[in-house]
Amino acid sequence: MSLLSVSQLFFSGLTNVFLLGILFIISLLLLDFIQRRKKWPRFPPGPPSMPFVGNILQIDFNKPHIELSKLSLKYGGVYSLKFFWKNIVVLNGFEVMKEALLKKSEDIADRPPFPIYEKFGYDGNNKGVVLARYGTSWKEHRRFSLTTLRNFGMGKKSLEERVTEEAGFLSSRFQSEQGLPFDPRFIINNAVSNVICSIAFGDRFDYNDSKFQQLLQLFEKALKAESGILAQTLNEIPILTNIPWLVNKVLEHEYYIFAFMKEIISEHKKSFDPNNIRDFIDAYLLEMENMKENNDGTFNETNLLLTTYDLFGAGTETTSTTLRWGFLFMMLYPEVQSKVHVEIDKVIGKERKPTMADVIEMPYTNAVIHEIQRCGDITPLALPHMTYRDTEIQGYFIPKGTTIITNLSSVMKDETKWKKPYQFYPEHFLDETGKFFKNEAFMAFSAGRRVCLGEKLARMELFLFFTMLMQRFRFEIPNDQPRPTEDGVYAFTLSPQPYKMCAVARK
Repeated sequence: MSLLSVSQLFFSGLTNVFLLGILFIISLLLLDFIQRRKKWPRFPPGPPSMPFVGNILQIDFNKPHIELSKLSLKYGGVYSLKFFWKNIVVLNGFEVMKEALLKKSEDIADRPPFPIYEKFGYDGNNKGVVLARYGTSWKEHRRFSLTTLRNFGMGKKSLEERVTEEAGFLSSRFQSEQGLPFDPRFIINNAVSNVICSIAFGDRFDYNDSKFQQLLQLFEKALKAESGILAQTLNEIPILTNIPWLVNKVLEHEYYIFAFMKEIISEHKKSFDPNNIRDFIDAYLLEMENMKENNDGTFNETNLLLTTYDLFGAGTETTSTTLRWGFLFMMLYPEVQSKVHVEIDKVIGKERKPTMADVIEMPYTNAVIHEIQRCGDITPLALPHMTYRDTEIQGYFIPKGTTIITNLSSVMKDETKWKKPYQFYPEHFLDETGKFFKNEAFMAFSAGRRVCLGEKLARMELFLFFTMLMQRFRFEIPNDQPRPTEDGVYAFTLSPQPYKMCAVARK
């Protein structure tokens, strides 16, 4: 073949590639134009969006709750965004959330698909309980999970004793620091996680267990990766999940966590005895046995793995983060800490361990715990919902299949419902006579059909852990360190910046 012929073929190939590129761009522009023309009457307004990407580049994923609250000042409590070509409706403020989560609870009870998690088996009927679509499988697994948690002591004395025992272990660990500065982050994570681990796995893990400490650190890193813009992009453009290195960049930490869970489940299967149900995994294995002849496929090993993971994650991160905010606020507001100490000494004393029966006699401590949750703003956006059917919220039409973001942060900081929304002020939860008063805008656990599965357990843990540690210690900022900031770090949950503290034994 002559040099001229080779040259002609080369330039012909380039021309074809160029033409294909032009056609691809034209197709994208046409698709973008078609998507933008899709309008429903009375659909919520929103900011102008960019071609292809929509509004996704306009949101700072390091502080999305703040960005979304700012947009509500211009576009109202119900407004829309576009993430690529997907319509997103953002709900803000107490009145909007009250209508959506309570009055229209089933209308927005669905979950959008998360293509990236299909790599772990989150597909079809296999969704666990947290990410599951609203339907039979979700209802069955939520009902089963609640029943099993109750059977293992949620709301009963036996679980209260477990929490109290773990609070004792944590107290001893704090005591071992001898009043010197230390970072409490993973110690607290370990303690809180041990409560749900004792229910789910039938065992707790020592605070010096390096493997479990590594697992908790991986879980924290996983949350950060999965709340970032890359994860959002992969979920909105599913074809990109076929690029392994992109998926691995988001899910690399999850692979180790799931391997850990699989190992525990495998050990349970080897020692499973239907006459001796030790924990949640055993209860699920028994349910699988009972459903063999009448099973629609939802109770299976994949869902066992996913549901166990859901319980572990939900039962660890939010409560431990709340406690970390709590000790931070006690250091920053010593006058509040002193009032809590006075109430503890009066009601419980310095020797007796606190019990849940003490809550009603301790309105100030209870108010402080609620204010820690409100001001800490632990789950500012919760998980996205999706409309299960066509609905209306605040007069706006929202069609079936629309992703809904519930900006809970805008409720916890709603200026019409809180006297000092941007300050730590326990009096938000006290009436004129000093009795505890729960503000209706307190939605720390969300509300409606998707309200937090472990709310009762979390309330018990927060009171017992916080009260026992406050009974025994005074928390102080180390002398050689500056005052810690109240600015949070967003990674699905909003956690405090890393800090060190001194836990000084009370006399």
